Amino acid sequence: MLKEAIKALGFKPANGLEELVEGWRREDEEAREARRRSADWSYIERQKEPIKTALKLMVETGDLRLTSKLTGVGIDKLNKIRMKAKIPLIL
Repeated sequence: MLKEAIKALGFKPANGLEELVEGWRREDEEAREARRRSADWSYIERQKEPIKTALKLMVETGDLRLTSKLTGVGIDKLNKIRMKAKIPLIL
């Protein structure tokens, strides 16, 4: 599918592009699963909005800056709450 989209745009797909993208997708999913397993869901569910949504978004994306912007929770506050919720930052 990726190869066809690249060709449709008039580009020539690079060798190994699909494998590279698939590797990134697998790594993202593994990181998401690690965040889901580590998270203190009881703590997350007890939070009020928008903190609860911000923490759930952190579990799914792992992106502090994006979550902060989307939820309006300051990045420093979000990071402190993330640690209390036991959501790891996985690079």
